[in-house]
Amino acid sequence: ASGNSGAPAAQLFDVASVDDPALGAASAPLTIVEFADFECPFSKDESAVVRELAARYPNRVRFIYRDFPLTDIHPHAERAAVAGECAHEQGKFWAMHDKLFQNATALTDDDLKRYAREVGLDSPQFDRCLYSKKAEDEVRDDYGEGLAAGVRGTPTFFIAGRKVEGAIPAPILERIILELTKEGGQK
Repeated sequence: ASGNSGAPAAQLFDVASVDDPALGAASAPLTIVEFADFECPFSKDESAVVRELAARYPNRVRFIYRDFPLTDIHPHAERAAVAGECAHEQGKFWAMHDKLFQNATALTDDDLKRYAREVGLDSPQFDRCLYSKKAEDEVRDDYGEGLAAGVRGTPTFFIAGRKVEGAIPAPILERIILELTKEGGQK
């Protein structure tokens, strides 16, 4: 459906957070929140798109990553999300994010510990975190906020608060970023 003016306004959701991993300037005029799952092939494909556009437009868009492990179909997704939180605690979320998506079919605890070493994390600290309630609670908080905002699958984006379900091709997401951040384009 194209933009007919009689359509009701899209519901806006405030799912941005300050404690989750982010790319781009905090002052960027556009915030895009992504709910994703490290075992989801669509989230994996989209991760490359997000990384590329975040690098290209760091002052226009801030991407925030939030966990939404689909444990019914992805048995290792929640543990991988916890590993991501533990890497975030040591300031290396994005290195771990990339490593987890590159190895999405090998996400046992032993694998996660190996990836932590490979991205340069402090192993004892990572191991403690991997089995901590704090990291699990953070993942579950993200999941709960996603559910409350109507997230059902991954990836799901919130672009300036508007929900967009499913993967977004790079050229389309780039066009959205440019359109929403052009002079006078922000309302």
